Amino acid sequence: MQLSLPLLLFSTCWWTLGPVKSIHPECRMQQEIYQEEKKCMERLKNANTVSSTGCAGIWDNITCWRSAEIGETVTVPCPKIFSNFFSEQGNISKNCTNKGWSEMFPHFFVACGLKDIEDNPVFYVWLKAIYTLGHSVSLIALIAGSIIFCVFRKLHCTRNYIHLNLFLSFILKAVSVFIKDGILFYDTSTDKCSDHASWVGCKASLVFFQYCVMANFYWLLVEGLYLHILLMVMFSSNRHFTAYLLTGWGIPTIFIIIWIITRVYLENSGCWDTNEHSAPWWIIRVPILISILVNFIIFISIIRILLQKLRSPDVGGNEQSQYKRLAKSTLLLIPLFGVHYVVFALFGVSEYYQMIFELCLGSFQGLVVAILYCFLNSEVRGELKRKWRSWCLNERMSRDYKNHRSSVFPNDSESGPQLHRNSATQFSSQSETSVI
Repeated sequence: MQLSLPLLLFSTCWWTLGPVKSIHPECRMQQEIYQEEKKCMERLKNANTVSSTGCAGIWDNITCWRSAEIGETVTVPCPKIFSNFFSEQGNISKNCTNKGWSEMFPHFFVACGLKDIEDNPVFYVWLKAIYTLGHSVSLIALIAGSIIFCVFRKLHCTRNYIHLNLFLSFILKAVSVFIKDGILFYDTSTDKCSDHASWVGCKASLVFFQYCVMANFYWLLVEGLYLHILLMVMFSSNRHFTAYLLTGWGIPTIFIIIWIITRVYLENSGCWDTNEHSAPWWIIRVPILISILVNFIIFISIIRILLQKLRSPDVGGNEQSQYKRLAKSTLLLIPLFGVHYVVFALFGVSEYYQMIFELCLGSFQGLVVAILYCFLNSEVRGELKRKWRSWCLNERMSRDYKNHRSSVFPNDSESGPQLHRNSATQFSSQSETSVI
């Protein structure tokens, strides 16, 4: 029974976690059409069974038609490359006549089930605009939070170092999205795909993107592991920070290197975006699924530990408030990242809504992280208030000194500099005394 829940979670996540969409759907379709055309030409070349009176095999920019004799009807299924736009798996046909191939029948839209194809380009434009906005806002918030953690020395501790690395993983993820879109969309006015002479740049952007996505999942796992260790043992976890670094950045590096090697030897075509072989897909998906599964188990374990510790009479008020404050943000994040895949599986959410959730809402996850771990952190707010009060005090002292100097030395005489220092020292001493 103890193994049934993890196995169920793993299986449901497995079927709902699809490959990362690294290419815009229009670009993906163009690439797949090109690949299907190459396969068609190779098949037609190898067949070479056309008689002088029959119809030669052709590629009509939709699907591949084999050669046929006059009077023969050729029937093929709806092309898989248009599955995003059509809902039915029907058949289309052509007749070979004395004048050549006839028109396709039944109509392509009727046989394959049109799904508002005219609305899809607009949908993708809005989708790209929303997730670009989300990543931009998240990037600004994460950079601001990272600067705060780095500038204030009192915030330098293991917990905030982990937060800082999590911020960095989200920053790199957002940057990888912008790089990927910048390579794939060279003309923002027409939103068309680049005519790649080489896929090297596209492959590099996809490698970087896949690494950032996996590293992001594993730093979320590190956040859960840190809280779990902190609750299990009553000592500082500074000596574990190296292990956290190896987990967050090292594990994704290992799997990405294996993935690159597998891609080069098994499926070194296009932008490494399709998965005709299952091995590359497994290498990327399994580590992410494991991190989601472990995070979910940690989430359940943390709830159990917190309930035990917070009910214990041995836990004092200060420690109790510390546990609550530290667990508050992490417990909000653990179900936020990963459990939605289980929700998709249990309630049968369509790919349309999954795409909206993962690209639009997922792009704002960095903003949520920055708010929970930095801007709502009481220590951070305390340091910011202290710095603000110090700055205001210095500004007031500087302004008062200038007013005092202008009243004593209206003409800025030669004796001003000497008295300037004496007055400044005296004024500073008086101000400090008044503050005390």
